[in-house]
Amino acid sequence: MTASAVRLKLVRERLAAVAKYVEALRALPRESEEVFLADRRNPDSAESLLRRALEALFDVARHLLAKGKGKGALEHKEVARLAVDHGLLADAELGRRFEEMAGFRNRLTHFYDEVTPRELYGIVCDELGDLEAVADALRHAASRLAEKQPQGGAAGATDHG
Repeated sequence: MTASAVRLKLVRERLAAVAKYVEALRALPRESEEVFLADRRNPDSAESLLRRALEALFDVARHLLAKGKGKGALEHKEVARLAVDHGLLADAELGRRFEEMAGFRNRLTHFYDEVTPRELYGIVCDELGDLEAVADALRHAASRLAEKQPQGGAAGATDHG
């Protein structure tokens, strides 16, 4: 695979979606597990919003790897590892958490019956900052990659969806 132009518009749109999903997750009741679990819609909403946020993050990372680095990856855990290996996530600990997110995304998708409402509550209360940290790192990586693109065509290539 050959590196080509990073599409900044796509990156911005996906990361804006992540921010929107995190905002909606923060709006869920977090004052106590009892309140969160009292309405079945809360865990259901948390599951859907988390899955969407994770998919958007992995879409961005996959795009940056493919377009900016010429690296293809299909498996989410591989995307997370390559994101660290190729400098999209410079912080090794954040990279480890991104790989954990890949595992959780796989559980949400393939082993959804094993994800508990209590687990979702814990994530909503304690781990949303990880989503934001990965989004910030990917935003900065996209900017760095776009700056390195040749000027003769990069402007149009970087802004088209």
